Amino acid sequence: MTPYELARAEIGTVEWNNGSNPKVLAYYADAGHSWVKDDSVAWCAAFVGAMLKRAGMKGTGELTARSYLGWGEFVSIEDAKPGDIVVFKRGNSTWQGHVAFYVSCDAKVVKVLGGNQSDQVKESDYLRSSLLSVRRMPGLQAVTPASSPTPSRSLMGWIMYLLTGGKA
Repeated sequence: MTPYELARAEIGTVEWNNGSNPKVLAYYADAGHSWVKDDSVAWCAAFVGAMLKRAGMKGTGELTARSYLGWGEFVSIEDAKPGDIVVFKRGNSTWQGHVAFYVSCDAKVVKVLGGNQSDQVKESDYLRSSLLSVRRMPGLQAVTPASSPTPSRSLMGWIMYLLTGGKA
């Protein structure tokens, strides 16, 4: 499964009012921060890192959203595809931000799927004016209409097709 598909399966995970949700603590651990024992610590980057690791990919290993500004390959917002990683600024801070998976966008907002959005995993809208960067997972290529695989391909066939740039 892709990190995005894994993230979609986590929709509905929430921070607990009393104690810490073990699912959220597992995001920290999977992202390389098993020392975090409180789900009130900002966890958007832990969520993205955990989904990447669970899909066999490497995240930044950091808990800061902006650490993803240098991860993967830059993609313009016009070329963004569901599952790309998006990084937003937060307030006037030079280091704070938010990181999530791209879902869609219009002229004003970017819809994302992420963790620690109102203390849960869910889809949310963020102002496009706060977008810092769109990043694509290394090695993944957008499928062009001229070379699109046939609908009869299996999921693994699609993944191999994307990973090999259409040569599978």
